[in-house]
Amino acid sequence: MSFLNLGLDPKILQAVQEAGYTEPTPIQTAAIPPILAGSDLIGIAQTGTGKTASFVLPMIDILDHGRRRALMPRSLILEPTRELAIQVAEEIGRLSKHKSRTVLTVYGGSS
Repeated sequence: MSFLNLGLDPKILQAVQEAGYTEPTPIQTAAIPPILAGSDLIGIAQTGTGKTASFVLPMIDILDHGRRRALMPRSLILEPTRELAIQVAEEIGRLSKHKSRTVLTVYGGSS
């Protein structure tokens, strides 16, 4: 299986390649096509298996086809820790670098 077979936009595929991903992990192969098709999904996999990319990649693709409204949030991701929120935001930035996306990370406990 290749990222090319998952139905993602070419600009996303370019960012995936530049991030060093060569082939999708099992969670990515199982999750990306149904999410792109509009299905809801719950996925469980061990740490380090690519869960973040499995929902971020189709999210970036889907946001390109939705209706834009100035300054309106279009996606919300809740994470249990500050560290994980920062990690997910960095991954979104890396995987959407060829798209015009703004990512805002909000967490408590600091200025």
